[in-house]
Amino acid sequence: MKVIIRSGDTLWYFSRLFNVTLRLVIDSNPSLNPNALAVGSRVNIPGYISELYTIKSGDTFYKVSQVRKIPLDALLLLNPDTNPTALQVGQTITVPVRIVSSVVNPKQGYTYSIMSEHLRSLNEIYPFIRQRSIGESVLGKPIPEIQIGNGPKKVHFNASFHANEWITTSVVMNFLNDYLLALTNQWAIRGLDMSPFYDGVTLSIVPMVDPDGVDLVLEGPPENEYFHDYVLELNNWSYDFSGWKANIRGVDLNNQFPAQWWVEEARKPQNPAPRDYPGEKPLSEPETIAMAELTQQEDFDWVLAFHTQGEVIYWGYEGLEPPYAETIVEEFERVSGYEPIRFVDSYAGFKDWFIQEWQRPGYTVELGEGVNPLPLSQYDEIYEETLGIMLASLYM
Repeated sequence: MKVIIRSGDTLWYFSRLFNVTLRLVIDSNPSLNPNALAVGSRVNIPGYISELYTIKSGDTFYKVSQVRKIPLDALLLLNPDTNPTALQVGQTITVPVRIVSSVVNPKQGYTYSIMSEHLRSLNEIYPFIRQRSIGESVLGKPIPEIQIGNGPKKVHFNASFHANEWITTSVVMNFLNDYLLALTNQWAIRGLDMSPFYDGVTLSIVPMVDPDGVDLVLEGPPENEYFHDYVLELNNWSYDFSGWKANIRGVDLNNQFPAQWWVEEARKPQNPAPRDYPGEKPLSEPETIAMAELTQQEDFDWVLAFHTQGEVIYWGYEGLEPPYAETIVEEFERVSGYEPIRFVDSYAGFKDWFIQEWQRPGYTVELGEGVNPLPLSQYDEIYEETLGIMLASLYM
């Protein structure tokens, strides 16, 4: 929601008027100098939208403010050209509406277009979040990264490295929305005040690493004629892509990183396939290149890659992980019930490469149990288990 600055207005006053912390108001207006606001400038108020209200018989600004439980000056601020003493029945005014419910509906086949629409809405309501494209998929879909917070500790989440594990995108988008609601409404999550995390942690989220693959699983072959026939041939001409883990070129994105990639190359499929093919070389795919470049630029303190399934957390690689990685994963186990597994006969994954290159904690978190893609009937249980891990990743 935007308001127009009047003489004497300050960001601090807007913070008090709308009961939103000053830090969030400042961060929602990065182009404004808080100490030199120009009359007539537009200011973003996070956590609100505006809507039209039609004046009824007997209405006054005071009555509307009382019924809707909003400050009188908020109405005056949003209606600078309206004479409050001369309201007419049928006239429309603008009223602020505080957002107290989630934009994200995670309990659906979570396609790229649904994610994109949810991100558009979240950016509009919560302009203090920062979003950018870190690259494009094979089919040209921008791969979004969202950052929230200003702290020196940098934590990264990613989801849907594998196409038929798209429920992980629902989970991280659900958490993002819950975090934003808690910040703007000054709510706690599991008894934890979120404001200190905003000030202490910069959280990076890539909610869908493999958008082409996710859409293939959920919507079928793409319109692109070449890839339409290409994926059908790789899938034995079946339109059931529920077993597809790879990107649209048939490359398994979590077998693509230069962490003993040659081991996976020798024992995995030698040609493009619905799953497990590690590619012709490390980082051959635009999606993995984007993830590698992001990680190199941002210098994360630790990373969590969300996958399905097994209710386990893989946290070691060749003994290169630091000792405190075990302390963190023990907390993850406590809050989720997931079993920590230090070593596994698997290489070339994102967390393997992160641990190898930075000697910092990296985790592959396998959500839920069963056969991928996991059914949405498991969603509530999965989210409650994962919520503890995501919160712990911020306070550890």
